Amino acid sequence: MRALIISMGSIGRRHYEVLNQMGFKADAVSSQNLENIKIYKDLNQADLNSYDYFIIASATHLHYEHLSYIDSKVSGKIILCEKPLFDKFKPFNPNNQILIGYNLRFHPLILKLKNMLKNEKILSIEARCGQYLPSWRKRDYTKSYSAYKERGGGVLLDLSHEIDYTGFLCGFNLELIKGVQAKISNLNITSDDISMILARCNGTLINISLNYLSKMPNRQIFVETNDNSYQLDLISNQLKITNKDGLTTLINEPNLDRNVVFMAMHTDALGLQKYICKFNEALNTMRLIDQIQKDNR
Repeated sequence: MRALIISMGSIGRRHYEVLNQMGFKADAVSSQNLENIKIYKDLNQADLNSYDYFIIASATHLHYEHLSYIDSKVSGKIILCEKPLFDKFKPFNPNNQILIGYNLRFHPLILKLKNMLKNEKILSIEARCGQYLPSWRKRDYTKSYSAYKERGGGVLLDLSHEIDYTGFLCGFNLELIKGVQAKISNLNITSDDISMILARCNGTLINISLNYLSKMPNRQIFVETNDNSYQLDLISNQLKITNKDGLTTLINEPNLDRNVVFMAMHTDALGLQKYICKFNEALNTMRLIDQIQKDNR
């Protein structure tokens, strides 16, 4: 199995590290010179047919360009594109198997929660994710892709994990009721720093709140069913379940290594593909994002 990683920023390097741990040979397309890694300075320099697995880890606004190029040059391959699929909704008919790197689907507590909800009627899901952008992008937040609308930054795209995993939990195909996207802070960015989404999914009401503003980092999921309340904290890695009698159960994953989640994603992508985000699922997420973007122009 030979893999080619397009772009070696922080996420590309993580993919390389994980694939290396899994015993796969990986080369890369990058402007950097990296020791012990075969590097192509441009994608068109690589013999794409000599690779079995492609990971597109470039900036969001380049996903469509890189995916289109690879998809037009090879067939019968697996292409994993980092989330979100594109910076804007674009029709696309792939020739290869396209998967999307919504790795939080493989968080062990999200999988536990999904299994627990299997036989319950989900009444509502609330997802929150917020972190102060200068604290998150520590080197210089103004130079990160997150800061630029033109590069596919902004919370609606950057934090689209929350849109994906709410659909993953309740059955996909979120139907938008109302979405707000805005830049309201004094951050030196051109992208949106807050988004609030109200949607439905198979009778479940969904409320999603995303921001680059919170000085108290948070990433939490609240689920209400007829029998239980669930609270999942993805920072402390704790799942709390409280039943109608007030009895509470705690499940913890305090020492979770982030690479374990990525390894599970690559294993599934190259194997059974039980949980990995499929192309049409990611395209539906892009349709919802596109609708919000149009409503807030």
